[in-house]
Amino acid sequence: MILGVNVDHVATVREARKENEPDPVIAAKMAIKGGADGITVHLREDRRHINDRDLDRVRRNVKKVELNLEMAATSEMVTIALKIRPDMVTLVPEKRAELTTEGGLDLVKSGRKVKKAIDTIQHRGIPVSLFINPAIKDINISKKLGAAMVEVHTGLYANAKGKKQTAELNRVKKAVRRGTDIGLQVNAGHGLTFTNVKKIASIKGIRALYIGHSIVANSIYLGMEKAVKEMKRLIER
Repeated sequence: MILGVNVDHVATVREARKENEPDPVIAAKMAIKGGADGITVHLREDRRHINDRDLDRVRRNVKKVELNLEMAATSEMVTIALKIRPDMVTLVPEKRAELTTEGGLDLVKSGRKVKKAIDTIQHRGIPVSLFINPAIKDINISKKLGAAMVEVHTGLYANAKGKKQTAELNRVKKAVRRGTDIGLQVNAGHGLTFTNVKKIASIKGIRALYIGHSIVANSIYLGMEKAVKEMKRLIER
């Protein structure tokens, strides 16, 4: 199981003052030094944190680990992905008013648009992952659309408590099992922290965990390198 570190919120802090620091590229380098197996950036349509220059610089500086570009399935973003050529693309839903991604793709409503993006990107040799809710239906549709991977949304698990959290954990497990059974590579992420990552990391079949906010938050106290090392230690346990 590999760890992809999302450095978006380093840029969020930068944009609060519209300054040049903190620099997400430097944060990415430090995360790799701490053991990150990949770096993730989400280029939003409104460029609220990561911008085009960041993406270009991250691509030029992240070579030995996986670069995962999160983006909406729009023609603008597909063009950017084909130009930048990340190691993989994760298609995510995007709303201007949301603070963070609120749920998985609605593959019934947006299936045609998503399939067009998948076909265009994967035709150029870049594997596409779909960010989906932990539902068997979404797993099955992802396979039909031709995606190479899915990323199972763990946000409901992360926000739940007690019996409800156990139920959400079981939904994630079933989704992962179904995905691997039908030949998808299965990733997971969203809302994972130092305190709740272990149960997700114990699920067999997950290829990668994508974690950002918690690592960036704890790096304020620990430093990026130590924060990544600690998350890696918990996943490996």
